[in-house]
Amino acid sequence: MKTPKRLEPLLEDGLIDDVVRQLMSGKEAMVFVVRCGEDTRCAKVYKEANKRAFRQAVDYTENRKTKNSRQARAMAKGTKYGRQAQEAAWQSAEVDALYRLAAAGVRVPRPYNFHEGVLLMELVTDADGDAAPRLNDVAFTEEEALMHHRSLMLEVVRMLCAGVIHGDLSEYNILIGANGPVIIDLPQAVDAAGNNHARAMLARDVNNLTTYFGQYAPALLTTQYAEEIWALYEHGELNTDVKLTGRFEQTLPPVDLDGVMREIDDAKAAEAARLLRMQEMG
Repeated sequence: MKTPKRLEPLLEDGLIDDVVRQLMSGKEAMVFVVRCGEDTRCAKVYKEANKRAFRQAVDYTENRKTKNSRQARAMAKGTKYGRQAQEAAWQSAEVDALYRLAAAGVRVPRPYNFHEGVLLMELVTDADGDAAPRLNDVAFTEEEALMHHRSLMLEVVRMLCAGVIHGDLSEYNILIGANGPVIIDLPQAVDAAGNNHARAMLARDVNNLTTYFGQYAPALLTTQYAEEIWALYEHGELNTDVKLTGRFEQTLPPVDLDGVMREIDDAKAAEAARLLRMQEMG
């Protein structure tokens, strides 16, 4: 096929040898199958901000690091330089997350390079060596649904142990590879410890998957994995060997009866004083 303009720098610099075909075009990027020597990989070409459906919501970009204060001011003001810096930060967020998660053993595509706004990474394939389908494009038995849901809950745990929350996890950005589910599309990934919306985003990620697999395995619809995982994380008890149950019981602090009685006595005393003042004034 004709080489897309955005991939020409990678050809010129010898990072890829040939463009085989376009694999997909999504809300954030176009993905191409490319050859690198004898290896087949994929190249993710990010769309320009004005052509992208996914917006850089403040919930996602909260507390993301910038190179310097000048860059931060420019991004806040929305200047041309600031928009360029914001776009670069948005793209590099996925690169950083992929390297971080791959090192932590999370099932994500292996990243190879990031050059001229193009992410070069592993092509996830199925058992026949073809490009792996999305989760949304595959039907499952109840047993398969339970197996994949359990597997993905452990991947969510591994991500959280690495300090990352996907932020947009659903059946549309998970591939069913030869060895099981692989999580993709991470430009909106957030830092679990540095984002005030982290808990809500984790819950949405987990509940999206539970709802999806629940159509094949209805028993999943009554589980509480999101609450269980976050409680373990919040108490410093989350680790990659954790045995999740899908059950969660909210433990409330004990009632301070002495404190309640003091409040009642204070209220009675205040009311008695008010009545006494009214009598004296009368």
